[in-house]
Amino acid sequence: MEEARRDTGVSVGRCLVVHPVLRPAAGEPGEGVRSPQGRLDEAVGLARSIHLEVVGAQTLRVRNWRPATLLGTGLVETLGRTVEADAVAVVVVDAAVSPVQQRNLERAWKCKVIDRTGLILEIFGARARTHEGRLQVELAALTYQRSRLVRSWTHLERQRGGFGFLGGPGESQLEMDRRLITDRITLIKRELETVRRTRGLHRDARKRVPYPVVALVGYTNAGKSTLFNRLTRAEVVAADMLFATLDPTMRRMRLPSGRNAILSDTVGFISDLPTHLVAAFRATLEEVSEADLIVHVRDVHHAETEAQRADVHAVLTEMGLGDTVERGLIEALNKIDLLPEERRLVLRNQTLRNRDAVPLSAATGEGCDDLLGLLDRRLDGERRAIRIDVPLSDGAALAWLYRHGEVLHRADDESEAHVEVRMSDAELGRFRSRRAH
Repeated sequence: MEEARRDTGVSVGRCLVVHPVLRPAAGEPGEGVRSPQGRLDEAVGLARSIHLEVVGAQTLRVRNWRPATLLGTGLVETLGRTVEADAVAVVVVDAAVSPVQQRNLERAWKCKVIDRTGLILEIFGARARTHEGRLQVELAALTYQRSRLVRSWTHLERQRGGFGFLGGPGESQLEMDRRLITDRITLIKRELETVRRTRGLHRDARKRVPYPVVALVGYTNAGKSTLFNRLTRAEVVAADMLFATLDPTMRRMRLPSGRNAILSDTVGFISDLPTHLVAAFRATLEEVSEADLIVHVRDVHHAETEAQRADVHAVLTEMGLGDTVERGLIEALNKIDLLPEERRLVLRNQTLRNRDAVPLSAATGEGCDDLLGLLDRRLDGERRAIRIDVPLSDGAALAWLYRHGEVLHRADDESEAHVEVRMSDAELGRFRSRRAH
């Protein structure tokens, strides 16, 4: 079991996944954009992504939420018989479960119970690789854990991965008190603030390296890392599982015009992402807010691609990028190789009217050149003509303008070159930052 926590592919236990749905009263509207079956399938994918052996999955229709057990007595008893018959070790409840409800369900079913937030945190804890990523996940997990001191806590066992919500040697740490957790939260926040400042210095350094930044965002498992590898010829982990990428990665890519840009691969979003988890990853997601262009990678083969699109927009808006979402993101409509030909034709016709959407397949490479061309045009379209005076003695600055801008006119006097050059505000900022240093 301990080896399984290192993400080796070994199952950590037999698991039952349930997605409770509130049954609408007579006359009330039914389900929204996301179907209960879609949510159940996603929860099963989350459980399998940390190698739980899913032996059953059910959508549960409930009339109302019960304060003590979330579910009604009949459902609790029925599921208890299933848990016993199938030797289930973990029940994943794809909903928000209070500490009291969690404790009562565990007593009734005599097994571990974990809710959606706990499951996502467990995945993040097992997958984070960098020091920053581990700090961010631990902060979110501690915040979640502070209200659940009756549960196990194993954050000191860094070599194991995960955060102990599924059991293990942490059972002996049940007496950890709120003060210790609060002290640890304070320390982590201090460390993350240092990380945030360091990232700011790195961004300043990149401004002196005159490359625009393009950030990939999207729902988890939409194919961001596969597209990242395709465009940059990198070898970032790209697996067919939820949250395969947690730590941000940046690489240089070449645009059709010959210019270079920096491409950033980020953590995937998901519906009902815990608020404190978004807050904990704010330092990482700052790379998105600082980007010159944002590309939303969508899995158009997925049955709920529109619902996933709405979820991504909601998270970006929560990050303070609502204006960017309103103006419209570049959309990479990925996985068209999985679509039937008639659906692909419809998609191509639709994108003829939407200049900021490109159908493509990161797996086969189809359409990726079109995306690069769109990025090139968008970055070029943001350019404007600017007059810049440069001392003739500063040959490096003049060379920079010729290499990274479009010089429209130049007139020299005895000491200065008066250059009219077309460039974007971001490029101008990089030029000024370079000169300031």
